[in-house]
Amino acid sequence: MAHLKSTLANAAPESSLSSPLAALWWAAKGDWDAAHKIVQDESDANSAWVHAYLHRVEGDLSNAGYWYRQAGQPVAKGSLENEWERIVSALEG
Repeated sequence: MAHLKSTLANAAPESSLSSPLAALWWAAKGDWDAAHKIVQDESDANSAWVHAYLHRVEGDLSNAGYWYRQAGQPVAKGSLENEWERIVSALEG
């Protein structure tokens, strides 16, 4: 998580990032649309998890629930910041 956070001052995410991590980078920068475009057509579980998070950010909890199920993850209940950190930690891990 520390690595991704350390790159947030950059103009764009590192090209070596996976799609889910790149989407989380854009989400942290406040660009929901850019983040969503990255994961919306991906079919892997990690992208689905990030997709769920993004719909939670948006406030579309029913859509988020669908994507949590696709990801095989429980629906997040804590703060958005804690969830972002948890996903980043898991994906960088």
